[in-house]
Amino acid sequence: MSSRTFPRHLGRALALGLLLLLAVEAGVIAWLNVRGEAPLPAGPDTFQPTAAQVERGAYLALAGNCAGCHTARGGAPYAGGRAIETPFGVIHAGNLTPDATGLGNWTAAAFWRAMHHGRSLDGRLLYPAFPYPNTTQVSRADSDAIYAYLRSLPPVAQVNRPHELRFPFNTQAALAVWRALYFEPAEFQPDPARSADWNRGAYLVRGLGHCSACHAERNLLGAIGDEVELGGGQIPMQKWYAPSLASAREGGVAGWPVQHVVDLLKTGVAPGASVLGPMADVVYRSTQHLNDADLRGIAAYLQALPQHDTPPPAAPPADATVRARGEQVYRDHCADCHGDQGEGAQVAGAPAQAAYPALAGNRAVTLDAPTNLIRVVLRGGFAPATAGHPQPYGMPPLGPQLHDADVAAVLTHIRQSWGHRAAAVSPIEVQAAR
Repeated sequence: MSSRTFPRHLGRALALGLLLLLAVEAGVIAWLNVRGEAPLPAGPDTFQPTAAQVERGAYLALAGNCAGCHTARGGAPYAGGRAIETPFGVIHAGNLTPDATGLGNWTAAAFWRAMHHGRSLDGRLLYPAFPYPNTTQVSRADSDAIYAYLRSLPPVAQVNRPHELRFPFNTQAALAVWRALYFEPAEFQPDPARSADWNRGAYLVRGLGHCSACHAERNLLGAIGDEVELGGGQIPMQKWYAPSLASAREGGVAGWPVQHVVDLLKTGVAPGASVLGPMADVVYRSTQHLNDADLRGIAAYLQALPQHDTPPPAAPPADATVRARGEQVYRDHCADCHGDQGEGAQVAGAPAQAAYPALAGNRAVTLDAPTNLIRVVLRGGFAPATAGHPQPYGMPPLGPQLHDADVAAVLTHIRQSWGHRAAAVSPIEVQAAR
């Protein structure tokens, strides 16, 4: 063999080896995307829902806050059309009503496959903006109940809009690789060493409640990390921070009375706490409708989370000029409700929970990330109107009245007064939030 022939043979061998390696990888990816799936039953759907299933499904749909995504503002319930912004483009939520443009041609088995395996009726892989990494935990019985309820809704003719994702995220091939890396079908298995309350809470929190969709960090490809369960994270595209539920310094409830956790999820307020932003929407649309047994289960699960508290970072005090400016802004705009020393105030003649919250000692004030505070000052803060707390007090937006430097100064004052030692807020952070 000549010296010229050898390199050609070597090049062909390397090319063939690369092709074989790619073929093996493609086969592994394909297998990972169909593992555990069974073919859909042939023939017409024989599923006959009962009234009890429909009623149960309506409750479970509330537990999963399905309408939160699948109802456009001003649109028919569950008819889809809502645009959901993601770091990769826009996802349009689908029509879940029993019209032919929605679930009209689906079967109970196909719906279960979507919930459990993240696959559409036509076999396409679904994007995980539909939280099937969580709903895969849902039992077949509960999936059938939700399907029964959705089939009972008035049909709405509304064609699903195509997603608007950037390349390569708009390809099934890229989605198949993502799923091979980050998704594995798994049905919830109760832990016999735990109480019935804990198991019920784990099923709801990990499954239909999809709490990790907000209360966990995501990597650059949008996958949820598992280093610390419910360890907090920035909510993509919303500029809100969902605090860690595994840290008493952030949003943990391990040391709370169980009833206070139930009250917060049921009414949006509890002694020393209230929900704002995206969580206010969750309470309004979902958790206020859950029965007390399920809420106690959620409380039991959240209170048993392994705690991952870290000491607050040492923050240097802000410049005296900034502090003085912030103190003046606080006197002009905040003290009338929150008190001269951040002690809060009770509303005369109102229920006990209808108080202007104390800022002194408030852990929402001293979160490492000031994201939520900036949002509240700029755009206002409003607890949800619930059956248990129908007339919540809210904070009006101050963004139109205050310059970025004023907002930064007053938040720095609040975060470094009354024993607080949190980091200062900069005008650049405020500008970014606008």
